[in-house]
Amino acid sequence: MAHWLLKSEPGEWSWDDQAGVEREAWTGVRNHLAARHLREMRAGDTAFFYHSVTEKRVVGIVEIVGEAEPDPTDPSAKFVIVWVKAKAPLPQPVDLATIKADPELAELPLVRQARLSVMPIPDAAWAKICRMGGVEA
Repeated sequence: MAHWLLKSEPGEWSWDDQAGVEREAWTGVRNHLAARHLREMRAGDTAFFYHSVTEKRVVGIVEIVGEAEPDPTDPSAKFVIVWVKAKAPLPQPVDLATIKADPELAELPLVRQARLSVMPIPDAAWAKICRMGGVEA
């Protein structure tokens, strides 16, 4: 099982929106590296749900429940979606400043490639951010 981070602008699609549906397609990814990460996801993988732009914090955990398929919002048919389901909110959201301040997390794509919207999270970093957020890894 792999771990990921998915960024969403809370004004467009928030944790509350995600938690309010059974499952949702993760659409609109138009960066080739981010799309490659979507293609690598497998059912059962987990991902942090990250509020970008105004909040910049990890707010919940989702599960990948449907693997890559064509993105219906992409007229070029080059990009894909995955299906995600809310698992749990983080009792204590973990903000980007806290992540950046931790030397053990300095190599995360979240820190090094700030504009990337879909990224892998190594197991040790997953466990640490889960602890920081008040949940079991």
